[in-house]
Amino acid sequence: MKSFLKENIIIALSTVKSQLLRTILTVLIIAVGIAALVGILTAIDGIKNSINNNFSSVGANTFTIRNRGVNIHIGRRGKRMPRYRIISYEEAFRFRNIFNDKYITSISALATFSATVKYFSNKTNPNVSVFGSDQNYLITSGYEIEKGRNFSEQEILNGSNSVLIGKNLISNLFSNGQNPLDKIISIGNGKYKIIGVLKEKGSSMGFGGDKNVIIPMNNMRQNFSKPDISYVINILSPSPGELNNVIGEATGLFRIIRKLNLSEESNFEVIKSDNLANMLIENIQYVTLAATLIGFITLLGAAIGLMNIMLVSVTERTREIGIRKAIGANQITIRNQFLIEALVICQLGGLLGIILGILIGNTITLFLGGDFIIPWLWIFMGISLCFFVGIISGIYPANRAAKLDPIEALRTE
Repeated sequence: MKSFLKENIIIALSTVKSQLLRTILTVLIIAVGIAALVGILTAIDGIKNSINNNFSSVGANTFTIRNRGVNIHIGRRGKRMPRYRIISYEEAFRFRNIFNDKYITSISALATFSATVKYFSNKTNPNVSVFGSDQNYLITSGYEIEKGRNFSEQEILNGSNSVLIGKNLISNLFSNGQNPLDKIISIGNGKYKIIGVLKEKGSSMGFGGDKNVIIPMNNMRQNFSKPDISYVINILSPSPGELNNVIGEATGLFRIIRKLNLSEESNFEVIKSDNLANMLIENIQYVTLAATLIGFITLLGAAIGLMNIMLVSVTERTREIGIRKAIGANQITIRNQFLIEALVICQLGGLLGIILGILIGNTITLFLGGDFIIPWLWIFMGISLCFFVGIISGIYPANRAAKLDPIEALRTE
């Protein structure tokens, strides 16, 4: 059996070589279909991993109270999240003072997302986000200090001109490995002393804090005061298992602070740390479905093209089939020969498509800030698809070749 299979594969490869141009075109059609399928699915897997890694750094036992939910949708079918009245500083401050006795709680607010940071003649683009926060913000939002220190309680109370700076901003402001600690930078019209550099957090899909600066809450209220600033409350529960209980307790307390009756709905949103990741991944499923459909349509075209080539091959090799039958080859032998030829062509196209797909998918993933991955599932799926395409495309031409009358075949010129 092994020698029979080996012989058919050798014959198939010699046939491929004798019809090189035709085979190359068919292989490329199959490769494009597999590359589209494997490439997009690989990129999607990379994006999913990147999203999960990015948001898992915040922690599975944190949640946020804010005045509006996360509004992410694709197309026109997305549901717009409600937006409630702002959470005032007094409400956030009162909640923190009560809740911080039991659980680590922080308050923060976005002052601006279009600031320019300067250090002498060096400056960033006007796309730096400025946050005001307290000393617990780093703990509840998943940031870590790479160099320097966090805000002290005294700096928060006094609203000092201290700043924590994102890692990506260092290369724009400082050169030649210059130590950024204790340097004075300009944010807007204010001068701030760098007391800490945030560890790189990543910016996959546009998220992450590497282009952020964080200043003390009271300093933000003095220098970036706006009437419509809504404050955000972050809470860290002792463990993921206690998260729902802590959310219930926090919701009840904040309803009291917001002066809501029992019959009234909550006019704020409670968002778990993994909600955004789940929403993004859920929406990506539509892209996965579309990519799979495109790949299958391309493979259908490849299957039709391969079947056409095999039918032409049967016609061109009618006399060869007659000779083989005349010297003892039966229908099963002839059928298997042509079927294996179709499978060989498909697997060559599949191999090329898988390599291209992995390269394309990982290029997209790396561009979006993810990590290089080898999609074993999609590799096996690509090989399996090529096998089935080869069977479907080759079975009819193979049966037609097997049923040829040997005498009529030998008469063919």
